[in-house]
Amino acid sequence: MSTLRERIENIIANGEKNPHDKRATFNALRDALDAGEIRAAERKDDGTWEVHSWVKEGILLGFRIGKITDMSSGTLPFFDKDTYPVKSLKSTSGVRLVPGGSSIRAGSYVAEGVVCMPPMYINVGAYVDSGSMVDSHALVGSCAQIGKRVHLSAAAQVGGVLEPVGALPVIIEDDVFVGGGCGVYEGCLIREGAVLAPNVTLTRSTTVYDTVKERTITADENGVLEIPAGAVVVPGTRSAGSGYASEHGLSLYAPIIVKYRDASTDAATSLEDALR
Repeated sequence: MSTLRERIENIIANGEKNPHDKRATFNALRDALDAGEIRAAERKDDGTWEVHSWVKEGILLGFRIGKITDMSSGTLPFFDKDTYPVKSLKSTSGVRLVPGGSSIRAGSYVAEGVVCMPPMYINVGAYVDSGSMVDSHALVGSCAQIGKRVHLSAAAQVGGVLEPVGALPVIIEDDVFVGGGCGVYEGCLIREGAVLAPNVTLTRSTTVYDTVKERTITADENGVLEIPAGAVVVPGTRSAGSGYASEHGLSLYAPIIVKYRDASTDAATSLEDALR
């Protein structure tokens, strides 16, 4: 992929003066994303995540060079950049895409064994690993990285981070359970085996209260909020603090770690193999 990276970086650096065909270069990038050969971010051996800025720059290139075209299917109107059609899936891919209005954009990777319940949406640059389920009304945003055996429950929203190109996209590691109505947005890294109870909302500005280890968790110096491996997070509240708030009984939303994963948690959140 070094040659592809060089071509994209040359296009970004030199604009109209670059020696490479923009569309051919972008098509090669999109094909590599579709096949899972490249990713917007990857986990390194030490557990840290590395952003591939050149991949995100290539995705943005696709939007710049694309032309709006009619991609309507039957009675459903669909107008988008011609560089980003619907992802082409085959029955041999091992992906279950259940009928009912779901859409997966080209330039995203969906591994064998993934189940997509309608209606759901997976955006460009996303990576959804094997055995995961994207439930109804769930969103996997641009460049979001979803691990193995992850359950994104109904109406869960995993935000996309395409810009700035150096920013870490939303990461959901292996065996994470994301409850119904959850929102996981920019700057969040959810470590393996964590459980987000229904309606938990997390962003890089969120403070998480760990009642087990008696600490608060905030974003690090890089603006990344990291939920520990195996943490069970539930929505809670805390006092708004001021005298006025106290007088009127006001409180603020506060996600709380109430325990770390155990056998009973595993039983309650396991994905049913029969669904696959």
